[in-house]
Amino acid sequence: MTAVTYTRGQALADLLARRIVIIDGAMGTMIQRFRLTEEQVRGERFAHHGKDVKNNGELLSLTRPDVIRDIHESFLAAGADILETNTFGATSIAQDDYALGHLARELNLASARIAREAADKFSTPDKPRFVAGALGPTPRTASISPDVNDPAARNVDFEQLRAAYFEQVQALGDGGVDLLLVETIFDTLNAKAALFAIDEWFEQSGERLPVIISGTVTDASGRILSGQTVTAFWYSVRHAQPLAIGLNCALGAALMRPYIQELAKVAGDTFISCYPNAGLPNPMSETGFDETPEVTARLLREFAQEGLINIVGGCCGTTPQHIGAIHDAVAPLGPRSLRRDVFYREDSEVPAVA
Repeated sequence: MTAVTYTRGQALADLLARRIVIIDGAMGTMIQRFRLTEEQVRGERFAHHGKDVKNNGELLSLTRPDVIRDIHESFLAAGADILETNTFGATSIAQDDYALGHLARELNLASARIAREAADKFSTPDKPRFVAGALGPTPRTASISPDVNDPAARNVDFEQLRAAYFEQVQALGDGGVDLLLVETIFDTLNAKAALFAIDEWFEQSGERLPVIISGTVTDASGRILSGQTVTAFWYSVRHAQPLAIGLNCALGAALMRPYIQELAKVAGDTFISCYPNAGLPNPMSETGFDETPEVTARLLREFAQEGLINIVGGCCGTTPQHIGAIHDAVAPLGPRSLRRDVFYREDSEVPAVA
C-alpha cells in the first residue's frame, strides 16, 4: 500500500521496521485488583449520581486518576512501548448505560492526558513511549439484532456510532495521543463507523495519526461475532491503510495462533499486532486466568520466531508481570518483515503477488 506520512507517531512507524514493539496489558482486570468500593469510584463529584458506577472503570480518570496513573506506570516499568488510554468504554453510547454520556469528551480528554504524562515520564531518546487512544466497540452492534424474535431490530445505527466515535477521537487527539487503536472489534460495521470518524477528524484537524485495527475472534469458528473470517475482516478495513492490523482479547495465545497465521499471510504488506488475553478465567490462579506470565511469554515468543508479529502485548487478565515476561521473551528476536511484493489491483479486492 502507499506509504503514509504521519503528523504524530512517525517514530513508531519507523521503530516497527527495526524491532518488535510491546503494547501494554489489561486495564479492566488491573482496576479490579484495587477492589474499589462504589463510594471510592464515585468520589465527591458523583456522590449523589442516580446510577451505580462501580463497574465504570473509565470514570476513574476523573475520580481516581492516581489509580489509572499507577496502572500505566506499572506497564511502562515492565517494558511497554505503547500505552492504551483508559477509554475503552468512553464513548457517549457506552457511558449512557451509566447516565454519563454527556461526559464522553471530558473522560477521553482526561484519560489521554494521564497516559501522555506517564509516557513522557518514562520516555528516553533510546526508548520512546507512545500513547494509543483506545476506541472500544461500544456495548451495541449495528449488524446484529438484540432481539431473537426480530432479526431486523437494531439498537444503534451507523450515524449514531460515527458521531460518538468522532467526539471520542477529537478529544483523544486534543489530549495528545500518538496513534489511534480501534480494538476488540466484534462487529465490522461498528469498526467502519469508527474508521469513518477517524478519517473525518483527520480531514478537519489536518492531523494524520497511525491507526491500529484489532478484531476479536470469539470462538473456534475463526470468525468475529458479526460473521466474518479473519481474511474477510481484513479486506473490509484495509482501505483505512492502518499501520497495523491484528487480533486481541477473546482467545488466549494458544487458541489465537491459527488466526494470527492467517492474518499475517493475507495482510502481507501491513504490520501485525497480537495481544491475547491470559487464557480462561481461573479463580485458583494468582492472576485470575490460567495462562501464567511464563506460559504467555513462551507462546508469543513462538509467534515471533515464526515471523508472525510486529506488536505484541496482553489483553484481559494480563499483568505487568505478563508484559515483562513477554518483553524479555521477544526482545532478542527480529520483527516480522513486510512483503513488499504484495500489491492490489485497482479493480479487485484480491491481493496479488508479483
